[in-house]
Amino acid sequence: MCNKKCLLSTICLFILFHFCGPAAAQSKEESRVRQLLATQVQDWNQGDVAGFMQGYWNDDSLLFINKDGPQYGWQPVLDHFKKGYPNVEAMGELTFNGLILKRLSGEYYFVAGQWRLHRMSGDMGGQFTLLLRKIKGEWRIVVDHTS
Repeated sequence: MCNKKCLLSTICLFILFHFCGPAAAQSKEESRVRQLLATQVQDWNQGDVAGFMQGYWNDDSLLFINKDGPQYGWQPVLDHFKKGYPNVEAMGELTFNGLILKRLSGEYYFVAGQWRLHRMSGDMGGQFTLLLRKIKGEWRIVVDHTS
């Protein structure tokens, strides 16, 4: 009788660790991606464009695509945000909604969602898709397509 209980317990533990282990690890990584996005929102809402940009890959290969077309490089993207949002009033209050997160591999995450800026001069918003890459143990946005 004990052998059957021990065998059943061993099988249950195997199934638990085999099937739930990767999900737990993925959940931890998803939490890290969500935290990056939350930090970006917080930085933006405090008027800290440079802080907001810390979520992006600081590299010339960073790709940002919007209605004006593609831009490459961390500094040009920072300059774009500073030009388009020169002060706290222009920046408004940022929110992200309807987030979809899909882990593509141990190195890449895909994120889609809606963004909205609430501003005294008028609200604006749209959709975005992001490709994040784990670089030196940290998730960073390497491609941003915002419309």
